[in-house]
This record gives sequence, structure tokens and C-alpha cells, in this order.
Amino acid sequence: MNELTYKNKKLQFAGQDISTLTKKFKTPFFIYSEEMLTENYEQFSQGAQKAGLIDPLICFAMKSNPNKELVKILAKLGSGADIVSGGELKRAIEAGIPAEKIVFSGVGKTQEEIEYALKLKGQGLNSFNVESLEELELINQCAKKLKKQARICFRLNPVVQPKTHKYISTGNKTHKFGLLEHDILLSLKEKKYWSHSKLVGLSVHIGSQLLDLKATKKALVRLSEVALKTECPLEFLDVGGGLGVDYHPDETHKLPHIETYMNLIAETLEKAFYAKTDLRPRIVFEPGRRIVAKAGLFVMKVLRNKVSEDNHFVIVDGGMNDFMRPSLYGAYHALLPVKDAPKTQKCHVVGPICETSDCFGSDRPLPPLKSGDLLVLKDTGAYGYSMGSNYNLRGRPLELLLEKKKKIRVINKAQDYSELT
Repeated sequence: MNELTYKNKKLQFAGQDISTLTKKFKTPFFIYSEEMLTENYEQFSQGAQKAGLIDPLICFAMKSNPNKELVKILAKLGSGADIVSGGELKRAIEAGIPAEKIVFSGVGKTQEEIEYALKLKGQGLNSFNVESLEELELINQCAKKLKKQARICFRLNPVVQPKTHKYISTGNKTHKFGLLEHDILLSLKEKKYWSHSKLVGLSVHIGSQLLDLKATKKALVRLSEVALKTECPLEFLDVGGGLGVDYHPDETHKLPHIETYMNLIAETLEKAFYAKTDLRPRIVFEPGRRIVAKAGLFVMKVLRNKVSEDNHFVIVDGGMNDFMRPSLYGAYHALLPVKDAPKTQKCHVVGPICETSDCFGSDRPLPPLKSGDLLVLKDTGAYGYSMGSNYNLRGRPLELLLEKKKKIRVINKAQDYSELT
């Protein structure tokens, strides 16, 4: 579906008039579309099945957007969760995701978090995605103490360099993530790690906002090679996440289609793994951005204009504390006026935060805007609210859900000063 369109010169999101919303809800706010979230998940899931990937398990990357109501929607669709903290684990369970569909990633799992996860009912988690040998030893000790068996998946560092921002690249030996092949294979010979642990899988995740799949293919080959060398009857191969979206118009032609991505995985694993073994482990995914980014918008109001010689600033009520990707990564997000009009001037759209980097876009073509006019920042469903803060003692913004029945529901109220510490 076309998520953003102008009708009678007013911007609509999934059929909802944005200007109408601002008569009831104070800006700035995030709004998400249930219909788009559902469509994105189903496209991903159906793509994996169509490519013939074995019993695919899609574990939504909670870090991209942990809003409980959104996670509930995904849980009902059959999603699992990729989590990196005890808080995300609790949120996933509360939202209805079964423990056996949860993979616990992250380099800094604490003993408290590990023990909490081990105490879950039934078989517990799908896996602990282990990223260091000291972590593996601690998990085994915790499992022994609790008289449990921990399900272990090694996160392989494949030593590849994807084409993405250096802050969201995770697959090289200079990065803190994952274990090198040498350490994985040596650990399998050390009994101290395995008295109460069992190796059930191998994973790889090389970064986020991936638009070029060459490094992905290399990583899948490395995953296959190491999986074969373990000589273990692995239950699954976790191919990670990170598939990008087209934030910038120039990225649209680079964006891999779901079908292309899934076929690459299927064909690479067939040649590098399945052709060399009788094992048929299931395939696990960890997508976040591809599922939720385009299902969200950030709506802001113009406070005032400021002209500094040839620099025209449009100052809005949203700030980098609300949505920090542009200030943190220099990330591009489209800025759209809610009222359609000819774009006659280039503007710097900036927020109220006391940082020069508090800028949503520079030299953007926009129509003349005045105080009270509305602007929308596009594709903010991922790494928006989840990366926000209370910097400058600003309350976190409202979150709204546009349900399939076109009803608007508050899914996280705006913070006021009394809630800040």
C-alpha cells in the first residue's frame, strides 16, 4: 500500500488525515500503522516460505521498537523476538511471545539476566546467542546452579565488512560482536563449558541498513563452513537481520526485494551447507527495521522561522532527543509538509535541543512555513522512540496506533515533568 499520499492537498498516512490528528493530540508524536506493520511482517514471512527455507522463525529485533502494543500485533502473527536485555525479554514475554521463540543476543548479558532467562518455564529460550567464551562459561555455571540445561547458539563473527554506516556494522573482528571461528571450534573441546549446556545453533549478523548483499553472501558462506566444522546436529542456523529500507529516494533502486534476499539465502545455503550434509536445520531471522521502519511517522509542529543571511532555519517542536538517527548517524529521512504546496525555498529543519547536531535535514526544499504549520518526518518506526531520551529535561513524546479499523489508539502517553528524574 502507499503509506503517504496527498488528498485535497492534505497529507494522509495509511488513509488517515494527519492534520485532523493534531486537533486532538499535541505534537510532537509518533504514529504507527497496524495495517502496514502487518503487511511488512507477512511479506517477510511469505518470502521466506516461498524461497523454500526450512521452517522459518522470524524473531523481531525488539531494539528497533519495543512498544508492547506493536509487539503484541507481531506476536499474534506468529513472530518470535530477538532481544538484547532482560527488559526486552520481559517485554516480549508480556506481549505474548513464547520463550521458545526468543533468541537472547548481546555481548553484555548479566548473571541476573541469564538466571531469569533460565528460570522460564518449559524448555526456556530458543537460545542464548553467545558472543564470548567468558559468557559461555557463566551461562553454563548458572545452568548448573539452577539444575537446567542452557540452549546455546554461537554468534559467529565472519570477518566481513558490509557497506553501511560504521556505527551499525557488526561483522568484523574490530567489532565487539560475535566469536571468531577459532574460538568457537576450540570451545567445543572444553568440557567445562558443556556440563549443563547444549549447542543448538549458529548465528551471524553483520550489521544494519544493508542495501548491498555481497557481504551477506560471504557471511552465509562462512556460517555454513563453520557449521559443518562443528560436526554437531544443529537445530537451526540464524542468518541475522539488518535488511535495509529506502530512506533516501536514491536508495530505492538499490533496495533488495524480499524475494531477492530470500533466494540469495536459499541458494547460498544450498551450495555451501545443504549439499554437504544430511542436516536440515530450520532458518531463523532477526529483522527489525524492515518490519517496522516504514510503519511509523514522526509528526512535528513549526515553532518559528529564523534567517541568518542565506541560511533559512525552520524550528520545530520535535528534537534529537525524540528521534536521533539524523544527529547520530547523519541519517536521511524525508521531511514532508502536511499541507501540499510548491517547494520554493531551501531550509534547515532544526529542533529546540541545545546541540548543533539537532537537525532533521539541511537544505531541504520546502514551501514557506509559518508557526503552527505541520511537518512529518518519514520512516521513523524503527530506532525512533526506542533510542530517545529526556535530554534537556524534555518528556518523551506520545505514541499512537492507527488500527486496521482506522481507530486511533494511544499506545504510550506523553511524559510530563512529574515523571522525569
